[in-house]
Parts: sequence; C-alpha cells; structure tokens
Amino acid sequence: MKNFKIILLTLIGVLVYSCDIDEEPIFLDSAATYGDLEIATGALDGIYQGLTVYGAQEQRIYALNGFSGFFTTGRGGGNNVNNTNNQTLFSLKPVYDIDSENMWIAIYSVIGRCNGAINNITTVASTSDINELGFNDISGQAYFVRAWSYFSLVRLWGDIPLWLTLPDSDNLSKAKTSAKEVYAQIISDAKMATSLMNESIGAGYPKQQAANMLLAKVYMTLATNPDLQADGKTESDYWQMAYDEANMAYGHYSLEPDYSSLFTDENENSNESIFELQISQDAANSQMGRNYTPWKYKSALHFGWLRVSADVFLDHQATYPDDPRLEGTYLYNYSRADNGNSVKVYPAISARSQFSKSHPYLFKFTEKDKSHSNLYGDQNVIIYRYAELLIMLAEISNELQNGQQLGFITEVLDRVGMSNAAYLGDQATFRDAIMTEYRFELLGEGEDAHNNRRRGFDYFLTHTINKHNNNPIFSSKVDLELSTDPTQVMQLPIPLTEVNTNDLIDD
Repeated sequence: MKNFKIILLTLIGVLVYSCDIDEEPIFLDSAATYGDLEIATGALDGIYQGLTVYGAQEQRIYALNGFSGFFTTGRGGGNNVNNTNNQTLFSLKPVYDIDSENMWIAIYSVIGRCNGAINNITTVASTSDINELGFNDISGQAYFVRAWSYFSLVRLWGDIPLWLTLPDSDNLSKAKTSAKEVYAQIISDAKMATSLMNESIGAGYPKQQAANMLLAKVYMTLATNPDLQADGKTESDYWQMAYDEANMAYGHYSLEPDYSSLFTDENENSNESIFELQISQDAANSQMGRNYTPWKYKSALHFGWLRVSADVFLDHQATYPDDPRLEGTYLYNYSRADNGNSVKVYPAISARSQFSKSHPYLFKFTEKDKSHSNLYGDQNVIIYRYAELLIMLAEISNELQNGQQLGFITEVLDRVGMSNAAYLGDQATFRDAIMTEYRFELLGEGEDAHNNRRRGFDYFLTHTINKHNNNPIFSSKVDLELSTDPTQVMQLPIPLTEVNTNDLIDD
C-alpha cells in the first residue's frame, strides 16, 4: 500500500459539502467500481490517500497541536509571541482559521469517499469466498475510516453535520446533528468495522484491532462525559466496554525496543504500529518534513511550525530526567545542515529573552535525513500505536480497579527504563500520573487536545491551563497565556466556509 493506486476511480467519493458545489457533482458508475475487487481496492486506497492530503495531514496535526495548550509557533504573522496563531488557536482563543477549516473540508471529503464505498459494496456474513472476504474487508475499512473521521471532528467541534450518503442536487446542505447522536453513529460504524475487517486485502491496511482501539477511545470519552452517554448507560458501563475493546487488541502488537526509531523512515509499519498512514513521496506529496523540521536542520525547505512550550519539556524532564523519550521528542541543540554551525534554543541556552530561542522544537516529524532538500517527503505518519493502547488499558483498569493497571503502565515504562514509582499511590494519584504519561509518550502525535479535555473543563483548567500559566518560568514576552474561558477552550467554532455555504447552519 506504500505506492497508492491513485487512479481516476478514487474520485468517486471526492465531494465538497454544502453550497460551494457550483454544479451537480459527477460520480463514476458505482456498480462498475464496487463490482470489481481490484478496482474497489483502488478506491479504498483513495480513501486512505484522502487522509494524507495537506488539510487532513499537515494542517490537521497543526490545528490539533495548536489547540492542545502544549505548543507555540513561529507561523502566522512573525516569529514572536504576538503572531496571529499564537494569540488565537495556540492560546486556546480560537477564531476562524485556515488550518482547522481545511482540516474540516479534507476530513469531510474522506467521509464522502467512505460513504461511496459503504453505500455500494455488498457484504456477506460468514463467507469463505476470497472475493466476498475482500469486499467485506474493503467495506470494513471504509466504516473504520468514517468512524475515525467523525470522531476526529466531533471531539473538536461538538454538534456537526452527519453525512451518511452522497449529496445530490437536492441534498447539498445538512443541519448539525447533536454530538450525542454523532457518537452513536461512530460506535455503530466502528462495530461494523470490527465485524467486517479480515486482513484479506493485504498488508499495509489497519487490522480489526484498530477498530477495537477506536471503540475503546470512544467509550473512554463517553465515560467521563455524561451528556454524551446513551440512555441507561453509566460511567462504569463505559469503562468496562472500553476495557473489553482495548483488551481485544492487547497482545496483537509489541513495543519497539528503540522509542526514537518509531519516527524514522527505516522503521515504518513496525510491530508497534496499529494505524499508520502510508506516505509515498511521489503520490502523497507529503510536506510533513518541510513544515515540521526546525530551521536549518536539513539542507532546504524547513519551516519548524511547532515548538513545545518550555514548561511542558521541563515537566517531562523533571519527572523522568534520564528518559530516552526526551531525545526522541524534543530538539534544542543541533548542527546546521548548511555550514555545521551550532543552533541552540531553550533549554540548551538558559536565557529566555527571545521568543525564537525560548522553546524546544518538536522532533518527531522532523526529516531525519539532513541532506534532504526536496519539498516532499515519504515518512509514514502513525495514528495509533501499541504504547498508547497500553496506557489506555492502564487508565481504564485504574478506573475499574481491576488490579491490572500497574502491569500495563510498567510495560510502557520498561521500554524506556523508567520507574513506575509515580503510580504506587491511590486511585487519584494513579489517574493524574497516567494522564500526564500520555503527554510524555505521545506528545504531538494528535491526541493531546482530546486527552486534555476528555475529563472536562475543570480537569483541563487545573492540569493543563493553570499549570502552564502559573509555572515558575512563565514570561509574557515569550510564553502564551492560555485562556481560562470555557466557551473558548473546549471546542472550535464551525468553520466560516461551512457557515457561509450551508443553508442549514448559521453559527
């Protein structure tokens, strides 16, 4: 799957929602597309390719990290604390912005592709026929991606349009559906995915366990958000369902010995990877390396969009001073690729008088080949990995008090040689430690914004916002003051493009 089958037929699901469609959309013959297994597999590759376009990948990651409370940026009006992005999204004071808007458009486009497959593929239960298994798998993959896509959107925007069919000339606008109903659809889709995904279409695609992990994430979200829970379900019900789903994926993967190797070309599709976007330099046109490689770290085309707030780094360093994840996550002292001169930022230099030198860079998405001078790169992007599943199981087990929580987190810590001493207290102590562990293990990978908010505004305020605003090194010259207004910090405004073009949405 590394080399996508980017063929004309993948356009079948490409659509732009709302009234920005100027004429009736043209779709290829669905019977021809989804009646042939090879062509249908090409259409499935088009679904996954849709997740690698600029809005769905580079801008999605930027928007998610910007809205986490953990990052600063030099992008958006100057390399200073007052640039537009720092003063809005990155300070948790979101307004209409191009990155989250393009994420919205790209993800809905992927949903359209999924709808084309789901609505046109015939599935067969309990079959051994190789073609029928193939169609089942393709349909299951489409259900999985649609569930993942809606989960990505509803966590950021709350009530959103829920498209389950392709638009036509009489159906170009969609009113918002309540977040509670969207979550119910996500669960339904993910369950369908687990029943249909069967690995018959080959390597490189997510397995059934990816859908189990997604379901576990959804149930964890509902456990701590009563307004989203189905009638008759309790918090403990959701924690148990989350455990059951996560446990189905447990043991099917393994941790890579070298943490840093996860973010390199050389270790793509490793035993730790559960859901990984396959990037081809020629087909996907990924600009991840360009956008997230620090200044002069590689030969050319380096924008360094993301810097980790200094206090986030210091918290990690203070908790685990010898953690090898520090080297794999942050970059603050390196030699320029062009002339070999040293580049240092905080904490390699202690002074925090200049914004541009006051925060370490995020290293995970950096192009590791310092001689790389191309605009595009081909490093895969991991969405779900096994270490996160283990942390989830530790958190879930702590809530259930089933006695397994310490074992799960110790597996993660043993990989990097760190002690589990922070987890030896009571349930509340373990809870706080595990919520912080997500940051140390997964910083910048796309889940921070959700994990920070998942336990509600008060928890987010105490453990992220105030922790940052009140940290001892805070300086208004170089640090962002995060908003404490719940109407700002908990979700993004519906993109302006959607408001202006969808007749059924006015805010």
